[in-house]
Amino acid sequence: MASDTGNESTNGSSSPKEAERPPIEPIRLPTVEEIRGQDIWNNCAMRSVVSGVMGGGLGLFMGLFLGALDNPLMQEEMTGKQQFIYQAKQMGRRSWSSCKAFAVMGLVFSAAECVVEKARAKHDMTNTVVAGCVTGGAISAKGGPKAACAGCAGFAAFSVVIEKFLDRHN
Repeated sequence: MASDTGNESTNGSSSPKEAERPPIEPIRLPTVEEIRGQDIWNNCAMRSVVSGVMGGGLGLFMGLFLGALDNPLMQEEMTGKQQFIYQAKQMGRRSWSSCKAFAVMGLVFSAAECVVEKARAKHDMTNTVVAGCVTGGAISAKGGPKAACAGCAGFAAFSVVIEKFLDRHN
């Protein structure tokens, strides 16, 4: 009898691990709509515009939040209505300024990264470093060559830190 139970376990009976394994699904080809969507998103101009709009939206909300934190210098001498008007104007100014800055930042970074990625035909950290350098240099170019170099180095380093944190390039 002991030999019969030994033969059953080695003689082709399925183990519980095999029964739990999900069936293998066949490979599914992308639909025409999915291919068109990928083609649209792989267009550098479209990707840049979308990134600029999203950056502008982020800047708008950050400006509203940070503008609400500003306190007037002469707060004790202002009525409640004057304080409310001051806060609303400050939030509007700050949000518009942040909106423009983040929109430009998103547009330039995305365009630079996409162009470099298409030119190199690789998706790696070098694209991010170059895009960060171009973005930082372009944003700080009004301050002169030293500021542009510092902006380039700073934004490139920041981009690398963000990429490592998000772990996009394995």
